[in-house]
Amino acid sequence: MTTTDRSVLISGASIAGPALAYWLRAHGFTPTVLERAPRLRHGGYAIDVRGTAVDVVERMGLLPAARRAYTQMRTFSTVKRDGRPGIEVSLALFGQDESTPDVELMRGHLSQLLYQATRDDVEYVFGDSITEMTETAEGVRVSFENGAPRTFGLVVGADGLHSNVRRLAFGPEERFRRYLGRYISIFSVPNHLGLDREVRLFNTPNRLTAVYSSAPHTGRIEPPLPGEETDPGANPEAKAIVAFATRREVPFDHRDTAAQKRIIAAVFAREGWEAPRILREMWNADDFYFDTVSQIHMDRWSHGRVTLVGDAAHCPSPMSGQGTSLALVGAYTLAGELAAAAGDHTTAFARYESRMRGFAEQNQAIASNGLGIITPTTRTGIWLRDQGLRLASRMPGLARRADPVQKAANAIDLPDYSSPRQLREGA
Repeated sequence: MTTTDRSVLISGASIAGPALAYWLRAHGFTPTVLERAPRLRHGGYAIDVRGTAVDVVERMGLLPAARRAYTQMRTFSTVKRDGRPGIEVSLALFGQDESTPDVELMRGHLSQLLYQATRDDVEYVFGDSITEMTETAEGVRVSFENGAPRTFGLVVGADGLHSNVRRLAFGPEERFRRYLGRYISIFSVPNHLGLDREVRLFNTPNRLTAVYSSAPHTGRIEPPLPGEETDPGANPEAKAIVAFATRREVPFDHRDTAAQKRIIAAVFAREGWEAPRILREMWNADDFYFDTVSQIHMDRWSHGRVTLVGDAAHCPSPMSGQGTSLALVGAYTLAGELAAAAGDHTTAFARYESRMRGFAEQNQAIASNGLGIITPTTRTGIWLRDQGLRLASRMPGLARRADPVQKAANAIDLPDYSSPRQLREGA
């Protein structure tokens, strides 16, 4: 193989991109990670590393650090419009306690850990994006918004639901995105309720207003490099989550934050409980996130020397709780299959998809459970959700055994492609 053959451009520096870079470098490839944002994206909401993904993080040597960033969430409770308490259940019911192997941490902390594990031997390019890709005899000729054109052996889109690589290689997003009838927004707010590792939520039909606060992990997990921000990984005091259901999609530009905030302000203008205060705080939030609850469904994830990983290939939506785990397992599998095929991308891409497709589909299928819990569409639906939680809290053992998320999270066998340490040392 030539040097060009072993070079891989990865678009996206959130979770899937740096994880893939780690494993590619371990297997002797030369990855470059490209990120449109000017710096690593910090902050974000709580994410889960479950099932087989825990094994991936452990094989990277990052599991102890991930556990140190554990959110330690304890309870989930509902409230009435005037703030009176409704039901309260332990989040251990959903597998969120330290007795399980799974880990919940803030997205920014995991992103930071992956970056720190790769920054010394992986090239990162921030503040740029791909504009054109042309496959040649030497590889893929890539043009950028700001940088000079370069040729890579392979290109991987790890750039999420609105993947630029997918659009360039496969066509418009509309061909592959399946709208699930919901919109969701998450942003930081002051912890005016004094929450301590708990979630409180208020529902009306088709609407959710929630606030949660995790364990106060402050500061970076490791010291920064010179010139980096000094405290980008610190948890905010609290996070607000607002979501609403609508059959018709609401047109919006996913890069126009001000317009997105206006949509939320209009939809929640008459909601009760803490909605008025949350809306006031929303205008000051600099980590505002808003998007459709959608999935990506594709007949194939690869085209020539270009392939996709994580949400770009098979986004299961936030309602599945499995996007991060799919990204980690997919990155491990893709890099491993490239190594096993000695860089033969045609063979490797086919094997990667064969291993991952059933796993991805099972995790996409569980999203409907989350829709019913987070945003019931009727008052009867809210009542039935609450009764189901009450019943499950009385039979926690049965609830855990019947948990479809745990079944889906473990629905793949993780091959042992080889020892990254031995590969690095040339053994």
